[in-house]
Amino acid sequence: MPDLSFQVEAVEPLPFAATPLLVFKLRITNAAPEEQIHAVMLRCQIQIETMRRPYNTQDQARLFELFGPPELWGRALQSLLWTHTNVNVPPFTGSSRVDLPVPCTYDFNLATVKYFNALEDGEVPLKLLFSGTVFYMGRGGALQIAQIPWDRETTFRLPVRVWKEMMDLYYPNSAWLCLRKDVFDRLHRYKVRRGLLTWEQALESLLPAGDQEGQP
Repeated sequence: MPDLSFQVEAVEPLPFAATPLLVFKLRITNAAPEEQIHAVMLRCQIQIETMRRPYNTQDQARLFELFGPPELWGRALQSLLWTHTNVNVPPFTGSSRVDLPVPCTYDFNLATVKYFNALEDGEVPLKLLFSGTVFYMGRGGALQIAQIPWDRETTFRLPVRVWKEMMDLYYPNSAWLCLRKDVFDRLHRYKVRRGLLTWEQALESLLPAGDQEGQP
């Protein structure tokens, strides 16, 4: 029966997709190298292990909304569920490298987006947990089916630079902000009444003068 292990070898943004997409280069290895794998229907859950990296003073200020003051981080820092994804793995023997697509969003209502955006550099520690179904050739050439055990996982440190490059590729010098419809309507009326040409001008006119980044 197949005994699969997983390792992320690299990651890169995929240009020109319909939505922002990271591609994880995933190495799959079977402990029985002569066994023929016909296909794998692979599912993956990705978690951000926030407690497994250091944070400087600027990081702490920008993460105040998520985790509160740094003196509470001993309890506040918990793993964040980032996303679920899946991929169909083609036939292989021994090992194979496949592209694991991870759709991303720039919705600042989501904790994971706030987390990524708050970091300037370094790496984001990830845990990838795998499950799914393996189709393989059993004894006598018969097609067999097995489930991937729930304990199959791997870790990877995603460079913050890669995430920011992806968002700059899809949303250059931009960010997405989702508002309630009634709030948007009020902002729109404010913009029209004052003859402001852009949404940036409307928001800037409402921000206090001398507003400084880094103050919670």
